Amino acid sequence: MSDHPTGIKRWLFTTNHKDIGTMYLWFAFTMLFVGGAMAMVIRAELFEPGMQVVNPNFFNMMTTLHGLIMVFGAIMPAMVGFANWQVPLMIGAPDMALPRMNNWSFWILPFAAIMLVAPMFMGGDFMDGQGPAFGWTFYEPLSGQYDKLAFFIFAVHLLGFSSIMGAINIIATILNMRAPGMTLMKMPLFVWTWLITAFLLIAVMPVLAGVVTMMLTDKYFGTSFFDAAGGGDPVLFQHVFWFFGHPEVYIMILPAFGIVSQIIPTFARKPLFGYASMVYATAAIAFLSFIVWAHHMFTVGMPAAGELYFMYATVMIAVPTAVKVFNWTATMWKGSMTFEVPMLWAIAFVFLFTIGGFTGLMLGVVPVDFQYHDTYFVVAHFHYVLVTGALFAIIGGVYYWMPKWTGNMFDITLAKWHFWVSTISVNILFFPQHFLGLAGMPRRIPDYALQFAEFNQISSIGAFIFGGTQLLFLYIIIKCIKGGDKVSDEVWEDAKGLEWEVPSPAPYHTHVTPPTVK
Repeated sequence: MSDHPTGIKRWLFTTNHKDIGTMYLWFAFTMLFVGGAMAMVIRAELFEPGMQVVNPNFFNMMTTLHGLIMVFGAIMPAMVGFANWQVPLMIGAPDMALPRMNNWSFWILPFAAIMLVAPMFMGGDFMDGQGPAFGWTFYEPLSGQYDKLAFFIFAVHLLGFSSIMGAINIIATILNMRAPGMTLMKMPLFVWTWLITAFLLIAVMPVLAGVVTMMLTDKYFGTSFFDAAGGGDPVLFQHVFWFFGHPEVYIMILPAFGIVSQIIPTFARKPLFGYASMVYATAAIAFLSFIVWAHHMFTVGMPAAGELYFMYATVMIAVPTAVKVFNWTATMWKGSMTFEVPMLWAIAFVFLFTIGGFTGLMLGVVPVDFQYHDTYFVVAHFHYVLVTGALFAIIGGVYYWMPKWTGNMFDITLAKWHFWVSTISVNILFFPQHFLGLAGMPRRIPDYALQFAEFNQISSIGAFIFGGTQLLFLYIIIKCIKGGDKVSDEVWEDAKGLEWEVPSPAPYHTHVTPPTVK
């Protein structure tokens, strides 16, 4: 093998952080379409009452795999892709601290994804739904009935290995490889959010590994961790799972906060308002995420004292989150704003993520949650957080950094079409689901009562438009990679024909003089 392999060898053996970041992003994009296709099946089935497209077991398999693929295959790898690309560049490091491990942590992912979906194609009729059909949270004892559970557990272990190795690499890089003079409190916010996220990953991924190993021994080695007949407790599964699952939610959203905190100061032509408070708020959210897990479990029969504690702890998370939203708004306030494509996505993020935050606050209040639990209100809530939150930030980040990565400017007209159609359709898709949930429609069902038909139809139409629009995104990216207007070193300096003189480390430092127009 030569020093600089080409073709397939370049990608198989690369230790270059940019190549690995690119592979993570393409893998995530591929998984977005796989998981999105599953969502289209779900919405097609729910377009009208009655069973018309797939059978109930296949429907359950689609909901299970859609959730798992979007979380572990799309959102998380995309965020790691950004980290690989941007963290070394932002801290002045030549590469990641552990480049070979970096390569390994990526190449585990495609095999994990294959392990996850392989049982779909094993034995029996494909449309019977041979894959996992127990919900993305794989609650025991239901998941213990699944005959190909070992495939699923092995896939989860591989995903965990990949995440832990990526996190170790990011921490080692940030703590050991910053350029001289770059203290922690001078790091870009994106680097800070990833440093904190990496610690979260290392803390909770072993918990996930533990709970799936307990499932494995229950299924194949005669233990009874979750089997009441053998003295176990099914609710124990929920406690251990959500002790992983709640910090996991913040693992997906904290890097999104970081991306938005890079984009908004750039197009407001102002340094980020309240840099230090943003760092402390991020750390506070990460800490609190560990002590609120049972708010997913208010209906299991917890003692009132437990419910009260988890309610108060949950509502407390709203405080550091509100600090962030306030700081983004204050950054834009009286700024010389231009509405470039990345800025549109960032502003949409702030608005729509805040809606998701408010509905989360509603779900955190115990008596209210008793009404909403396991209804479509919960589905609407977490999709506002993960689609108009995490995914919108990812798309905004791609538009923000893609000219830097490729040297070419994307087609701005098409990108604006992509933004507006996506933003309108995503609200047509998820907003009606709040009303469905308030009216009592349960989640994870393939059929429903007639009174829910109209909102489901509206929701499905939004889904098909939103899904189709992402094909336009793919076209914009490929077109940009292949060519386009060449960009300058300072990609966004000349927005709207104005030349801005921004002091060199601008959106990154705490104290900078405001930019001046030439």
